[in-house]
Amino acid sequence: MTQTTSAAAQTRAGAPRKTNIRWSVVVILFLFYTVNCIDRASLSVALPTISAEFLLEPAVQGLILSAFFWTYCLFQIPGGLASDRWGPRKVIGIAAAVWGGFTALAGLALNGFMLVLARLGLGAFEAPYMPAASKLVSKWMPQNRRASGVTLIDSGAPLGSALGGLIVAGLITATGSWRWSFIIIGVATIFIGLAVYAYIRNTPREHKLVNAAEAEFIETNGGRDVVAKEKPGLTVGTTIWMVVGRMGWAMVFWGLVTWGPNYLSNARGLDLAAMGFATFVIFLCGAFGEILSGLLADLLQRRFAPNVALKILFGGSGAISLAALAMLPFVADAGTAILLLCVGVFFNLFGGLYWTIPGMLAKPEKVGFVGGVMNFAGTSSGIIVPIVAGLIVQFTGGYTGVLIYLAVCAAVYLVASLSIDFEGKRVKRGAVSV
Repeated sequence: MTQTTSAAAQTRAGAPRKTNIRWSVVVILFLFYTVNCIDRASLSVALPTISAEFLLEPAVQGLILSAFFWTYCLFQIPGGLASDRWGPRKVIGIAAAVWGGFTALAGLALNGFMLVLARLGLGAFEAPYMPAASKLVSKWMPQNRRASGVTLIDSGAPLGSALGGLIVAGLITATGSWRWSFIIIGVATIFIGLAVYAYIRNTPREHKLVNAAEAEFIETNGGRDVVAKEKPGLTVGTTIWMVVGRMGWAMVFWGLVTWGPNYLSNARGLDLAAMGFATFVIFLCGAFGEILSGLLADLLQRRFAPNVALKILFGGSGAISLAALAMLPFVADAGTAILLLCVGVFFNLFGGLYWTIPGMLAKPEKVGFVGGVMNFAGTSSGIIVPIVAGLIVQFTGGYTGVLIYLAVCAAVYLVASLSIDFEGKRVKRGAVSV
C-alpha cells in the first residue's frame, strides 16, 4: 500500500501542471454579461431625461421598458436551441455584434415608437446569451464548481445594472446628451463581443491554451474520477415549479431594474447623480449576493444533499427579499429606503442559482434548451412587470402599490423554489424530456 501511494505521488509530481483557462472563460463570460446588462439597463437610467424630451406619460414609459422583453422572451427557446445545434461560441459572437448595433441605434430615436423598435431588436439578440453561457459552464467547469461558475456569470446582471447607473448618468453629464451615451455603449459592445468570440471555445479540448491535465480535471469532476450519472430529465412537477419560481423571482428583479431609478428619482427625490450612485450601490450588492450564493451552494452541496443545500439558500433568499420589500412603504427616510433595497436585492440575487438547474437535471444535449425554457419564464415576467408598475403609478399617483405587488411576487418565488425537487429522485417513466 505504501509503494502504491508512493508511485501515485511520483506520478502526480511528474505530471504537467494543469492550466486554469476554465476560470478565464468564466470570468470573460461574466464581464461580457455585465456589458450585456449595461446595454439593457441604459434606458431605465436615461428614461427620466428621455421622458421629459418626448413628453411620455408613466403608462407609455412602462410600455417602452416592457418592449425589450417581448423579443427577449420570444427568442429564449430559439436561442437555447441554436446553442445546442451550432455551439454557444458562434451564437454569442453573432448576437453580440447585432445587439450592440441596436443599442447604438436607440441613440438615433426621434420618438417613443423608434425607441420601442430599437428595444425589440436589442431584446431579440441579447436573448441567447445566458442559455449559451449556461451550456458553456456545463462543458468548462467540473460538476462541483458549476454553481460558482454560473452564478458568477449571472451576477453580471445586477452588476451591469449597477454600472449602467453610473456609466449612463456619467455619459449624459459628460456629453450633454442621452443619445451619445447609447451610441458610445453600443459601439463598445460590438468590439468587446468580437474579442470574446476570438477567445472562447465550445469545449476545453478545442482551446489551444488548455492542456490535457486541465481537460482531464474538468472531465473527471475535479480529479475525483466520478462516474457521470445519466441525467434523468425534468418531471412535469419540477418544470412547473421551476417556471413559477423563476417568474416570481424575475418579477422582483426586473421590476426593480426597470422602475427602481424612477422610484428613487420621483418617490425619494434623488437628482440624476444621486440616483445613478444609489442604483450602482443597490445592484452592486446584488452582484455580491449572487456570487456568494454560488460559493455557498458549492460548499453546502459537499455536506448536504442538493434538496437541503439549495432550499436553505432559496428559503433565506425569498424570505429576506420579501421582508425588505414589505417594509419599504413604511420608511420615510431616503437613506433607509436605499439600505432596505440593498438588503433586498442582495438576497434576491440568490435566485441566480436557478441557472444550476439545467446542468443539474437536464440531459447534456438539452441543457441549452432547458435554460431557454427557464429564462423564457423569467423574461415573460419582464414583459408584464414594467407595464403593471407603470399603470399602478399612473392610476394611484405613487409607488406603494408597486412595492406591494413586488412583495407578493417575492412570496411566489419563495414558495415555488422550496417546492422544486433538485435531485430528480421522482423522475421515472413520467419524466418529460424537455
